[in-house]
Amino acid sequence: MPAVRSRTPATGTGASASGASSVVERHWVKTVVQVLVKLAYPALILCAWRWDTPRYVGCMLFAILWLQRWAGSGPVATSLRRLSAIDWTVVGLLSCASAAIVFTNSELLLRLYPSLVNLGLLIAFGATLVRGPSMIEKFARLGNSNLPPGAVRHTRRVTRVWCGFFLLNGAFSAYTALYWSRASWSLYNGAIAYVLIGVLLIAEVIWRYLVVLPRAARSEAA
Repeated sequence: MPAVRSRTPATGTGASASGASSVVERHWVKTVVQVLVKLAYPALILCAWRWDTPRYVGCMLFAILWLQRWAGSGPVATSLRRLSAIDWTVVGLLSCASAAIVFTNSELLLRLYPSLVNLGLLIAFGATLVRGPSMIEKFARLGNSNLPPGAVRHTRRVTRVWCGFFLLNGAFSAYTALYWSRASWSLYNGAIAYVLIGVLLIAEVIWRYLVVLPRAARSEAA
């Protein structure tokens, strides 16, 4: 009996270690896939001008769209997976656009795809301004559920800024699709647009820490 008891914990420990190792491996695989998927869309658009068959790009756009939902992890991805009717409309719009590229092999539809992405983001962000809470407030509450009224107003203003960006960027993206060369269109929508997004993100962070947070601190002290 002592021998039996001594073997049982060892077996349980081995199974537990094996299960933990499997969980870690799945986590790393999903993390790698998530990073690759995030980089895949701009890289695909940046390289699309070299390919003469738009339907292949359309197939990859469709795959990327749904891989983003499968590979997402963490609270932000969980929040984004709780799609409303408007969110499903956006996903359906982009899915139909990808399918249309595949079936028609149209370069014009492929060129217009980035502008449709901006339209979808504009709809998703703008809808939250109508029914509330704003999109940026949703993200902010993932880290702090007790936002003061000043912070809520700030997130609403930031959401409006992003809506303005998506509107302008989508319109300019459509212009590049119609009037620019394939290489120039690809460069703007696959690289320059993302540089602009990065500049906007950095500007918002600087404004938040230099203006919004000090102002909120002074208000609380008063």
